[in-house]
Amino acid sequence: MSVDTNFETCLFLSSHKLAIGVYEKQSLKKLFYNEILNNHNFTQPNHELLNHFLEKNIFDIEKGLKNFVENIYLIIESDKFLTINISIKKNNYGDKITRDKLIHLLNEAKISCKKTIGDSRITHMVIDNYLIDGKNYSLFPNDLKCDSFSLDLRFICLKNDYIQNLENVLKKYQISIKHILNADYVKSIENEDQGDLFKMSLKIIEGFNENEVFIIPKMIKNKGFFERFFNFFS
Repeated sequence: MSVDTNFETCLFLSSHKLAIGVYEKQSLKKLFYNEILNNHNFTQPNHELLNHFLEKNIFDIEKGLKNFVENIYLIIESDKFLTINISIKKNNYGDKITRDKLIHLLNEAKISCKKTIGDSRITHMVIDNYLIDGKNYSLFPNDLKCDSFSLDLRFICLKNDYIQNLENVLKKYQISIKHILNADYVKSIENEDQGDLFKMSLKIIEGFNENEVFIIPKMIKNKGFFERFFNFFS
């Protein structure tokens, strides 16, 4: 057995279903998939059921791929998510909108959001709209001069204790959470792979939505982190 980084593992959690899938990184070819339906509508993850599900499937994945699973993407469908909408404005005095100015504004918004959400973690930070001198833009306009610009931002957050309970279950299998995605958000992104929740989630992680800002530690450099736009660190 070895540790190979040529595949990604995704785990879906909801009140009615658990599912796990493994995909090849480059091609996003499905290498493994299994699911189980819950007979009861749990408002919280059923940790006992999750533990049994992981015990069998992690063993099958590692045996089949002859590699250890060390990291996993969590796609969660739950009413425990909290959405915060923030609008933030900056005077620009006729200058160009630069990358640094944009990052500064995003930092301000993130700090403001963290003051509001308390003991929760930001799972998605999405720019829903750019308002530049009174005109709306869906994507960041390069080299545009303006007197002022503002951002409409959406933060999707999840309680830390909810996440920590899931981390404790995964630790039994020496697995860390690589990233958490909101299932409803993933489903809202239009793409030909929309029917495959795991494949769509991996595309989002790779920067499919140009308006999503990924908050990652400074020491981590991710291939899918859209350098073509900007880097934004927590």
